[in-house]
Amino acid sequence: MIELERTFLAKYLPEGLKNCKRKEILDIYIPTDSRHPTLRIRKNGDKYEITKKEPLADDPSEMNEETTTLTKEEFDELNKNLNGKRVRKLRYYYGYNGRTAEVDVFQDLLKGLIVIDFEFKTVEEKNAFQIPEFCLIDITQEEFIAGGMVCGKSYEDIEENLRVLDYKKIIFED
Repeated sequence: MIELERTFLAKYLPEGLKNCKRKEILDIYIPTDSRHPTLRIRKNGDKYEITKKEPLADDPSEMNEETTTLTKEEFDELNKNLNGKRVRKLRYYYGYNGRTAEVDVFQDLLKGLIVIDFEFKTVEEKNAFQIPEFCLIDITQEEFIAGGMVCGKSYEDIEENLRVLDYKKIIFED
């Protein structure tokens, strides 16, 4: 499956975010010695999956994504036995101009980082999309912020890259 997506750093939190549907996501990336792992085991609310994502050509906004559903037992077994790089976030589903923004509020060592994803059906939609006011900057092409790159890191580990983009830490308590 081809995933068409653009990712933004949050400038501020959109009004009413606390009232939106949300779920907790736990990602475990392997192999641990990879600089940018592309294989991910995910607890996505009450769903479980294993996904391999790789960019088409050199464009991270267009990914080849292969996902297989796991049972809770399979996920629990992998979670128990894998020494993968982990990242935990709360994902909020925010309605914006007929689209759904996936607002990821990172937890634990990455607290203060908030990124916003929009998915598209066509390349034309993706390319024509105008950045919302609550978004700071398009980071789709920024490798340092990809899931496989931030897993296992702290906010301080990526703070300099964020500062260059004028990102200001946002603490969101729900």
